[in-house]
Amino acid sequence: MPDRDLTRVIALTPDGPGARIRRIAANPDGSARNLYGLDGDFTAGPVTRVFATTPDDIPPARPPARRLRVFHVNDMHTHICDLAGDAPPVQRLAQMVERVNAARSAAAPDEAVLFLSAGDDHTGTVLDELVGWTASDFTLDPGYRALSAAGLDVAAIGNHEFDRGAAQLTLGLRDAAFPLLSANVHSSAHLIPGQHYFPALIAEVNGLRVGIIGLTTRVETRVGQASDPTLQVASPVAALTNILPLVDQLADVVIVLSHCGYGDGSHLSGKAAVARDIGEADFALAETAGRLASKPTVIIGAHTHTRLNEHGLDPQNIRHGIPITQAEANGKFLGEIGIDTATGRITARLHAIPDDPTLGDKTFADTHIAPIIAQVTRRMQDVIGTAVGQDLTWQANRRDRYCRECALANFMNDALVSELAACDENRAELAFLNGGSILSGLSPGPVSFGQWFDVMPYSDEVFIVEASGADLYAILQSNARRLLRAEEIGQTDLGGFVARGFLHTSGALRYRIAPGATAAEARATDITLFGQPIAVQLDRRLPIAMTTYLALGSFGERWTGDPLSGGIPGDLPGYDLRKLPRRNTGLIYRNLLVDHIRRHGRIAARCDGRLTLDG
Repeated sequence: MPDRDLTRVIALTPDGPGARIRRIAANPDGSARNLYGLDGDFTAGPVTRVFATTPDDIPPARPPARRLRVFHVNDMHTHICDLAGDAPPVQRLAQMVERVNAARSAAAPDEAVLFLSAGDDHTGTVLDELVGWTASDFTLDPGYRALSAAGLDVAAIGNHEFDRGAAQLTLGLRDAAFPLLSANVHSSAHLIPGQHYFPALIAEVNGLRVGIIGLTTRVETRVGQASDPTLQVASPVAALTNILPLVDQLADVVIVLSHCGYGDGSHLSGKAAVARDIGEADFALAETAGRLASKPTVIIGAHTHTRLNEHGLDPQNIRHGIPITQAEANGKFLGEIGIDTATGRITARLHAIPDDPTLGDKTFADTHIAPIIAQVTRRMQDVIGTAVGQDLTWQANRRDRYCRECALANFMNDALVSELAACDENRAELAFLNGGSILSGLSPGPVSFGQWFDVMPYSDEVFIVEASGADLYAILQSNARRLLRAEEIGQTDLGGFVARGFLHTSGALRYRIAPGATAAEARATDITLFGQPIAVQLDRRLPIAMTTYLALGSFGERWTGDPLSGGIPGDLPGYDLRKLPRRNTGLIYRNLLVDHIRRHGRIAARCDGRLTLDG
């Protein structure tokens, strides 16, 4: 057993630069009664000194528990419950609470229990509308409020925590009774380290010191937005290299909450039907931890929505001696890890959360989930218009969004251009939308706000990007290469996320794609803009409306100039949308389209030939 006297590691008198440790508030409904936050800059280099202000800020020496049980979730995306029209909701979090509380109640004297989230607790259901976009329309943070009541002990910061801006995230923290962690997020104008989050902490649970480090993906986090221009995400591998040796000295067990993704460089399983760029991720983190850690260490992963260790710890998920876990996404599973601190033996498994509305802790659901549902139900059921025809259904969208013209994408692009036409300062002549931004469809008949939310659940603002006719020509050539080809369709889950960034356009732009024998040979031809050949408009300047996600390069979908991803062979260069002048209008994409539907009453669109395919 390691030395329990941390006064050899922690100094009470500051002596040069280093990290600070101090006792912080713990969730009163959680297991960790004593939490000690580490505050310092771990992005610039290793930190070897740690200082406390008072002896109370040093985790006490107590006989440690021998066994640790860790329950974990990731990528909940506000699926604390699943709402389906008038049917009773599936109480996902209430089912988890039942299991976690049973483990806490039955814990042996030498056993400690923790409940953790690896991030992305936002963006995915209509409940997110309660978060709002500004301080004036913030109501509550449903994910953080419910997880607090569930007794969550600690959460990592995921990339989707920044979807509505860091300022809005700080408002949501009012509902978080647990601390947030990230060792590589820095320089936000709103989210302040040591105040709103910590790089890492020590949780003292039944005498056991558990070091917990948070890491955030740098690939898909929205940096450079006008509302927080200085926000940055450093290398997660570098941050772990700098912080792990210190945490290892302070803890009996180390947990890395990694919202960086399963794999390294690219990822094939989970929410991507084909390979997706994830940058530095869990495999590289495991290599780093395996080299630096002396205590039992585990990575609890997230971001790629990967189902790992469903029936027990899979040997292929142990890399460099470090087990990697992940519990898919959207509350479908609750992960469990067991650690024997004496032997270092680690076990892992997943508990399925059934789609059964009769299951779960009813008292918890009635007390904590029902009031949240009540606040959003009226808006969710509000009818905003009527869908006309079969071309808007999910069956049609699944078939079309990655490989041909898509009627619903046509409607969305044309509606956006129409809404912006009345705003001189935000006028757009064209609109682009990537196929992966459409996540559902509409059956003929009345359409509620909740149904439209399911179509476009992402929290995007509208950017205006200025391009020339020559830029547009180059963009369409890149788009032709991104097409999901005929020979690939039967091998691809069209209902999943295909990381190619294939774009749909508004009606003023018409063209043909000649797929060729390979993606490298694909070409956009017969391009016309407002009825005239693009060749005579190469110098024309065009304001183009698009989502936040696309204007920032669409990350793993590679509108960043990097080689195309999504299983496209040959390292074909992509087009970098980020090099074009752009500005954030501050307008909310979904809200603009809802206003358009309300005014016109109908959602009617068809494939009109703006994109045709040879063969």
